[in-house]
Amino acid sequence: MQTGEDTQGLRKIIDFTRLISIFILAIHFYICCYQAFTIWHWTAGITDRLISNIARTGLFNNMLRPKLAALLCLVISLVGVKGRKEEKINYRIISAYLLTGLLIYFTSILCFYLHTNLEIIGICYMLLTGIGYLLILTGGIYLSRLLKDKLNKDIFNTDNETFPQEERLLENEYSINLPAKYNLKGKVRNSWINVINPFRGLLVAGTPGAGKSYFVIRHIIDQHIQKGFSMFIYDFKYDDLTKVAYNKLLKYKDGYKIKPQFFIINFDDLNRTHRCNPLDPHSMTDITDAIEASRTIMLGLNREWIKKQGDFFVESPINFLTAIIWYLRKYSDGIYCTLPHVIELMQADYDKLFALLIKEPEIRALINPFISAFNNNAKAQLEGQVASAKIGLARLASPQLYYVLSGSDFTLDVNNPAIPKIICMGNNPEKQETYGAVLSLYITRMIKLVNRKGQLKCSLIFDEFPSIYFNGTDGLLATSRSNLVATTLAVQTIEQLRKNYGKEQADVITSIVGNIIAGQVTGDTSKMLADNFGKIVQDKDSLTINSSDTSTTKATQLDYAIPAAKIAALSSGEFVGMVADNPNQKIKLKMFHSEIQNDHQAIKKEEAGYKPIPLIKRVTEEDVIESYERIKNEIEDLINCEMALFKAKEVLNDAEEKPAHKEENYNKNNPDTDQIMSM
Repeated sequence: MQTGEDTQGLRKIIDFTRLISIFILAIHFYICCYQAFTIWHWTAGITDRLISNIARTGLFNNMLRPKLAALLCLVISLVGVKGRKEEKINYRIISAYLLTGLLIYFTSILCFYLHTNLEIIGICYMLLTGIGYLLILTGGIYLSRLLKDKLNKDIFNTDNETFPQEERLLENEYSINLPAKYNLKGKVRNSWINVINPFRGLLVAGTPGAGKSYFVIRHIIDQHIQKGFSMFIYDFKYDDLTKVAYNKLLKYKDGYKIKPQFFIINFDDLNRTHRCNPLDPHSMTDITDAIEASRTIMLGLNREWIKKQGDFFVESPINFLTAIIWYLRKYSDGIYCTLPHVIELMQADYDKLFALLIKEPEIRALINPFISAFNNNAKAQLEGQVASAKIGLARLASPQLYYVLSGSDFTLDVNNPAIPKIICMGNNPEKQETYGAVLSLYITRMIKLVNRKGQLKCSLIFDEFPSIYFNGTDGLLATSRSNLVATTLAVQTIEQLRKNYGKEQADVITSIVGNIIAGQVTGDTSKMLADNFGKIVQDKDSLTINSSDTSTTKATQLDYAIPAAKIAALSSGEFVGMVADNPNQKIKLKMFHSEIQNDHQAIKKEEAGYKPIPLIKRVTEEDVIESYERIKNEIEDLINCEMALFKAKEVLNDAEEKPAHKEENYNKNNPDTDQIMSM
């Protein structure tokens, strides 16, 4: 135990040892400079006899031995010194004092080679030796004041926030494996980001430039095509991902049992696009399919409606569009069931349009409110119900869109075992408000066909997912695991997803995914990720300096493994996240904070050898206009034909003589049709 008596005793020992050192040095001066002391009359007989007896020990036989002995005693005395710590003192200052003092202390012997009188030689030697001694003493004292446990040596707490990560390569027939490096207590180690169960959903987040496509998505495309997946890719910045997928298919096509067909939907370059009808009548088995398609189109065109679902003036246009879609689906077995035909039919006059729609029993409940408003001359209400649908869909009435949407080069059953496909759908950031609604319809119809049992393994990749609207993403993520559908959603931030999908649905999507890979993100996204990653045990040091003592405290505490501020400051290619495992393939270290390793030179060389996307069909302006006019004429012919049938029926009814009660019953059973046709 350290008591006051112990401290006082130690100080006496230190003082006594230092006194011995000074005593040895003083005797050395007396012997070496004896002639100078004689001149100064500083000698005495008793002193000479006493020093003569001490000198017989052999310690003072030469010049070096007594100086070394004095220095040794000085060092021993400094060992027990406990000085008050000072942050300003560093090794550079201490080294300057010690080296200068030793140099002067031992080179002072050169004074005896001076050609001058003995007094000056003695004074110079003793003065220089004393100065050297004091410098060594000062350096030793400063050494005891040196703060060995420096604070703020890691001002960003980087090393303290590191943790062990998965270093094993865990593969299976579905996995995505990304090589990486991570920091563990200042040492860089190799690791692997093992997404061994992509069917539980993968969320890739990161602001522009974080490296989502370059470091993550391109590897997903590469590895899944190599492992024989059918694939759907939503390419927001066409043709960045499409070109990768096309060339990877050429590279790995021999690995498929049945080589998948490659299809492209692109509204900007009609020479390099296939045609596909998202309202394919063979895939629409009941009216709920029409309701789902109608909701997707309208919410995709009017994103603010997503947060207002259930309102009268939101549901009315959706019901109106549903009625038109289902009418065309039932008319002549869906010969005109395409989105362009729907748009054209919607522009028809109300009296003719309602007369057509009322014929279909399944949609009477949907259009009754519109017919009531029409019959009661509530034109303002009717326009409010219908105009939103007509105005929104009018943005899609372009010849290019009509050309692509009215064809049927392929169907959307991507993972059909008999005809596997790789489908790439391109968007244009400059026209995403228009193209997004159409692509959302494609995706909605495609998901319904893909997420079924008994199909091939399939990978769905959505770059910039918030730019499209897909109602039912949470249902896809919840059920796709058993159907072998791997879904990858790329977003910039959770705030962006909330803006386009609404807070409730966005929160469900982000909480249901099992795998998360996030680059640099800020705001609520970084806070949410930091909370999800949890806390780890970290070392905590504290240093207290007062006028008499210095105390150091070391402890451990729970703190965020990856703080939000660190997530907001990640570099490009640096990612954090968490992966999910399988019952038969456990991953203990699921969390990671690492830098994904890309061979930039190899990727650059590979991209230089990419083959361009081939020309699919030479499409002229005349072809596009012809398709546009044909659709308009077909709808016009449909309306005229149906109106002619109505008039023929009226003539026939007028010519026949019927009992009065039968006529009354007929009017009761068909009030809407009679009223519409009479106006």
